[in-house]
Amino acid sequence: MAKHYRPDRVLFGATVVLLLVGVVMVFSASAMYATELSGRPAMFLVRQLVWLSLGLAGLFLVLQLDFHRLAQPALVFPALFVVVALLVAVLFLDPSRSTHRWVRWGPLSLQPSELAKLVLILFLAYFLQRRRHAVNDVPGTLLPAAGITAVLVGLVVVEPDLGTAAVLSLIAGAMFFVAGMRIRYLAYLALAALPAAYLLIVRVPYRLVRIRAFLDPASDPQGSGFQMIQSLLAVGSGGIAGVGLMDGKQKLFYLPEAHTDFIFAVVGEELGLIGATLVVGLFAVFFWRSLRIALRAPDNLARLLAVGVTAMVIGQALINLSVVLGLLPTKGIPLPFISYGGSSLLVMLLGVGLLLNISQYAD
Repeated sequence: MAKHYRPDRVLFGATVVLLLVGVVMVFSASAMYATELSGRPAMFLVRQLVWLSLGLAGLFLVLQLDFHRLAQPALVFPALFVVVALLVAVLFLDPSRSTHRWVRWGPLSLQPSELAKLVLILFLAYFLQRRRHAVNDVPGTLLPAAGITAVLVGLVVVEPDLGTAAVLSLIAGAMFFVAGMRIRYLAYLALAALPAAYLLIVRVPYRLVRIRAFLDPASDPQGSGFQMIQSLLAVGSGGIAGVGLMDGKQKLFYLPEAHTDFIFAVVGEELGLIGATLVVGLFAVFFWRSLRIALRAPDNLARLLAVGVTAMVIGQALINLSVVLGLLPTKGIPLPFISYGGSSLLVMLLGVGLLLNISQYAD
């Protein structure tokens, strides 16, 4: 083990600022909607603060652990079993908005697909580290690793949640690459996934409608193109400095999911180009410091864990920002640290705790 240093304070600082922006913007984007639902403007803010407290507690707990213990069979395989069981169980629970994504206990809810991201990182880090001298062994390494990934991705797709499935695939691809898997094997995996991707997009009517709306949102401005148009209107109306915090108009029942998947559009409207650039800049700092931690990791396990968490956070952020700005078809996926959503916030903060843990031993 390398010498023990302080955790990366720049990474921690960037995360804290993103969290502060998130708390403010969740309240701004949700106050009117919460008032309409419950008569309590701060309903979503209070829930977010509860999950934020749990997430920060988890972050500091993970920071104190030996990260090698997190990638041991005694933890990895039970966690994998629990997540698979939850992903199966959730399919038999009552749907919410025509999807089976949440396990609910009264006012609390948990999204197993979010937990699947962290468990996949732990499993692949453990398995690829164990097989580091035979990483290109197809039957011994590639097929088992790709098989477990496919099970998690497949269960998430059935919910359905294609956005989270894409993030899981991105995590696995990044970790396979860093582990030293040959490019042609990665290409084979991508080619093998193409028929399924085609069927899931082109052969599913509502997804095909989203593709058409992405290509030409003005063709159905009151239907399939409505959300993208409202998002672009919000971002475009902010100008350089924005219309002012709490003064945005698109969140007032024009922009769907304003406090969750499309919260960056509210940032663009209320804080303008300056605020939007600040958020993007903070994610850039997060990526820089995370990549630095991975490059200086004390061993292969630490490197794989750091790359997995980095791919999770930055990959999800890029997908969300691209959707909000009309660069990708509409897809329900939150912006890390900023969007409302307890399960996502908890998992992201546990991931940051893991990164900060590894940074203490960076060479």
